[in-house]
Amino acid sequence: MTTPTSDIDEAAPRISGKNELVEYFEAGSKPRADWRVGTEHEKFGFLWDGLRPLPYEGPASVLAMLEGLRDRFGWEPIHEGGYLIGLKKDGASVSLEPGGQFELSGAPLESIHQTCGEVGSHLKEVREIAEPLGIGFLGLGASPLWSMAETPVMPKGRYKIMTAYMDKVGRLGRQMMFRTSTVQANLDYGSEADMVQKFRVSLALQPLGTALFANSPFIDGRPNGFLSYRSQIWTDTDPDRSGMLPFVFEEGMGFERYVDYALNVPMYFVRRGGKYLDASGQSFRDFLDGKLPILPGEKPAMDDFADHLSTIFPEVRLKRFLEMRGSDSGPWDRLCAFSALWTGILYSQTALDAAWDLVKGWSAAEREAMRQGVRTLGLKTPVPGGGDMQVLAKEVLAIARTGLRERAKLSASGDDESGFLSGLDEIAASGLTPAERLLARYYGPWERDVRKVFAEEAY
Repeated sequence: MTTPTSDIDEAAPRISGKNELVEYFEAGSKPRADWRVGTEHEKFGFLWDGLRPLPYEGPASVLAMLEGLRDRFGWEPIHEGGYLIGLKKDGASVSLEPGGQFELSGAPLESIHQTCGEVGSHLKEVREIAEPLGIGFLGLGASPLWSMAETPVMPKGRYKIMTAYMDKVGRLGRQMMFRTSTVQANLDYGSEADMVQKFRVSLALQPLGTALFANSPFIDGRPNGFLSYRSQIWTDTDPDRSGMLPFVFEEGMGFERYVDYALNVPMYFVRRGGKYLDASGQSFRDFLDGKLPILPGEKPAMDDFADHLSTIFPEVRLKRFLEMRGSDSGPWDRLCAFSALWTGILYSQTALDAAWDLVKGWSAAEREAMRQGVRTLGLKTPVPGGGDMQVLAKEVLAIARTGLRERAKLSASGDDESGFLSGLDEIAASGLTPAERLLARYYGPWERDVRKVFAEEAY
């Protein structure tokens, strides 16, 4: 989740009406030459001694990690309420999820070569700080061992408000906050029409992303019955702010339609005076009219709207870019592959049109059925029109490869970006998700000891 780096400016201009919110998204349109790729990933920190979760404070802790990165590698600190809760440098940031998940939000970069190098550099820095402290980091979609009671709570104001609200709107919201990790890619759009096509294609294909990257088969020290338990959690978190957004595929979809959707999503908070004010369940429409109960007579600044957008969690999210949100975290090579997949599909018009041809006939019910199916069936999930997700994966990977080759973004050694898809090709060819491979080891050489995942899958 986004970590604000400054408070709301009390003197900032106030939003006069909905048209300014539409213009906010319109201003995100960029010429193709300025399109960039931003990669985000979360990971679980733990202590090698006893495989315990990483606390916020102490000699081996989240705080020690942040201080080490700050002092050794020149990251600038981000504080909230006297606590160090994040870092920033060169357009990237390190932030904390509610249960201490350590997140890198990468800078907007020109190529997958660069963004993969950024991920690798970050993990190298993390290891240099972590290893002397006896700390490790694990890239799975759900924490495999610790109970909710054992999971630490990070000192960030928004999380206290969110935790209290989650119990009112779904059974698994706290699980989402404290026990899941994801990988995300942020990609640009060139116009409203381009945004709509990219939104539709990427949203329709999120279940495929869930299947290819399914990597959360364990919880509480044993199999949980799902290949992507993280995806299962999102089906019972908060229906007002998550899901497959059927309206995106309806006539009239555009910036204004998304604004209307965002205004209908209940608020969480407002930032004022260095604090998070609880606005949970209240209406941003009322805020626009100066009728928010906690700030009577006050209208929102644009930063308030940006905050509100950061509390909306559909499978694809629109900000001033499109954010792919449907996949579990994983090892370094799959983090790179994730951004390569979506860049190949969305940044080539040839690839984008080909992908749209694959998905344009699917109904909202069919898209939702795939989302529900991949949690347990993975690449065996049926696809509309016949076949299964494995067949679709091969078709989509071929499209993405075409798009990456067309981009012709070359490394220093002259390679294009398509090589980053090789691991996904192998998954598609086998029909076995990463989760199924973990389960095979669990029931085989691990002898049903989930603790083995730490030794074999840590970064």
